[in-house]
Amino acid sequence: MNQKVKQQTLQFLGLARRAGKLATGEATVLAKIRQQEVSVVLLAADVAPATKKKFSDKCRFYHVKLDDSFTRAELSAAIGSSRSVIAVTDAGFAKKLSQLLQL
Repeated sequence: MNQKVKQQTLQFLGLARRAGKLATGEATVLAKIRQQEVSVVLLAADVAPATKKKFSDKCRFYHVKLDDSFTRAELSAAIGSSRSVIAVTDAGFAKKLSQLLQL
């Protein structure tokens, strides 16, 4: 992923956060995946292997797109709070994010 697309994606996450269209935190995101209320999940590339496996399995089972191309620091800076997993809860925002990330 080139730097311009990466920056656009992170800025878009900040916009989605201000619009209230994100779910953050492991427990909250897992619940939203199970309730099928999300279609895109961003997982930090530097999470523990067990966490990565848990989210990749859940996303695969529930047909949710998963991206792990950002670090925890990048995701946290984009939304203004320390998080390693973020889910987009709005279909329009998820569609745009999928286009940016080419998911």
